[in-house]
Amino acid sequence: MASKSQVSLSVVRRLPRYYRFLSELKRAGRDRISSRELAKIMGLTASQIRQDLNCFGGFGQQGYGYNVTLLREQIENILGLDDKISTIIIGVGNLGRAVAAHMDFEKRGFVLTGLFDNDVDIIGKFVSGVVIQSMDSLEKFCEENKPTTAILCIPKTVAKGVCDKLISLGIKCFWNFSHYDLSVDNPDLIVENVHLSDSLMTLGYRIKENNK
Repeated sequence: MASKSQVSLSVVRRLPRYYRFLSELKRAGRDRISSRELAKIMGLTASQIRQDLNCFGGFGQQGYGYNVTLLREQIENILGLDDKISTIIIGVGNLGRAVAAHMDFEKRGFVLTGLFDNDVDIIGKFVSGVVIQSMDSLEKFCEENKPTTAILCIPKTVAKGVCDKLISLGIKCFWNFSHYDLSVDNPDLIVENVHLSDSLMTLGYRIKENNK
């Protein structure tokens, strides 16, 4: 079993997909599955699945395969889905509101504790039971509630200043929709960048290649 620091990010990024497929298998009433069967369902190879899971201990039995429920629980634990990571969203426009309303944070190990925006027309309104507060309240909120993670749904032009402010308030983990590369000036941050436009352009490329 590899140490946490030795597990590649590409393997970690596949874990949520394993979890999703195992959840579907559990709902379908499957008790066990071989690496070959799982590979066929997921479009991977059996050796890839075994290599990935061996990074965390393996979990399978020779000639038996994987216990679906047990493997799902193990991956749930590895991903920290039972954790309660205090999280705030900065920017509650269309994107921020959609993330707040539909992300189902608590099933993914996070708790949405605060929403912040500068738009006076939405301050005081609620999304998913959480009130939208003014950015002027951010410092006091962080001092009292100590969130560790921020979701940035703000324009790139203001992201650096907001990020610097959040770092000064003790936040070191970011889910970043802003298109600003936070890691350039702050290499020690934990950042997951989400580029929806990049994903859409990649889809366009694949469609173009398929039509040649």
